[in-house]
Amino acid sequence: MALNTSADAPLPVGEVSRLIGGWIDRLGAVWVEGQITQLSRRPGAGVVFLTLRDPSHDVSVGVTCFRQVFDAVADVVSEGARVVVHAKPEWYAPRGQLSLRAVEIKPVGIGELLARLEQLKKTLAAEGLFALDRKKPLPFLPQLIGLVTGRASAAERDVLENARRRWPAVRFEVRNVAVQGVHAVPQVVQAVKELDELAEVDVIVVARGGGSVEDLLPFSDEQLVRAVGACRTPVVSAIGHEPDSPLLDLVADLRASTPTDAAKKVVPDVGEELDRVQGLRDRALRTVQGALDREERGLAAALARPSMERPQRMVEEREAVVDALVERSRRTLGHLLDRADSELSHTRARVVALSPAATLERGYAVLQRADGAVVRDPAEVGDGDALRARVAGGELNVTVTAQDQQVQD
Repeated sequence: MALNTSADAPLPVGEVSRLIGGWIDRLGAVWVEGQITQLSRRPGAGVVFLTLRDPSHDVSVGVTCFRQVFDAVADVVSEGARVVVHAKPEWYAPRGQLSLRAVEIKPVGIGELLARLEQLKKTLAAEGLFALDRKKPLPFLPQLIGLVTGRASAAERDVLENARRRWPAVRFEVRNVAVQGVHAVPQVVQAVKELDELAEVDVIVVARGGGSVEDLLPFSDEQLVRAVGACRTPVVSAIGHEPDSPLLDLVADLRASTPTDAAKKVVPDVGEELDRVQGLRDRALRTVQGALDREERGLAAALARPSMERPQRMVEEREAVVDALVERSRRTLGHLLDRADSELSHTRARVVALSPAATLERGYAVLQRADGAVVRDPAEVGDGDALRARVAGGELNVTVTAQDQQVQD
């Protein structure tokens, strides 16, 4: 419950410690899992002191137990072992210190650890952390590689030496961390996050040599798996040997069977690339040479044709055809013009022969009244009518003078 205190009415330290102890005493016994980091068994002492640490977080708690409780598992439990402890929380008021009083200690066996890892694997897989579409491709030639590994370890040496042997200009940003034990998870997580925040780092390699299942447990820790899954930078897992498969392999963008294999997969081999470039150049040269040869053969074949050996021949042949057509067209046109001229002469002669002027030339005359009407019948005129007579040489004025329709000048 809340306490009513103020600056004017504070509680003494002893009272606060006593109240905390009272609250803790009301807690029941709990089962706690952790990793033993410190173990103190003084000869002749009836109490054993140990420190239990959460491998995934930087949290530790002291544990005490009677000697006979620890002796029951002393043969299989040592520093670094994972255990499950049934204990009652206790508060040591004089020092203000929390500890656990263990009444039973059980080692976590390999089978149980593997079962828990399998359950964690299923849970993370259901969340999609291992999905292939989350995998990021590695750059062809990384300029700066982030390396998370143990200090002066064989894994570090294998990655550095093999990578530089393959591509001498490659650069590394190395983070040395604990790769087993209680400090491994937080240090590896911190190193991965630091490298992921560096924009110039193109790929991150997490490398460790082989070891037992317990030694590789930090690389199956949920906190580390989620941290790698959240990275924007591609991550390569190079943990242990080929048979080893921590959960880090599943979430990483690329799994390498060994640290040496990681070096081979992260950077290309300069010799192989030079050979590949030379091969491509040779192939391109052969392709271009083949195309040139093919075109040269085609050009030679074209030049060997008669039309190319004597190109004016085609013009000469066409010239003769044109001349023949011109001559034929002239003859045809001449014939047409002669025929038309003959037809026109005959037509003109017929027209002239049938014209009124030709009739008048033969002695005929045309009589017309004063209104210009032609007289065709004597009954159309009377005595004394003035008429005009048109003959070949001109016109005459005449007058009708006799009843018998005779006309006089």
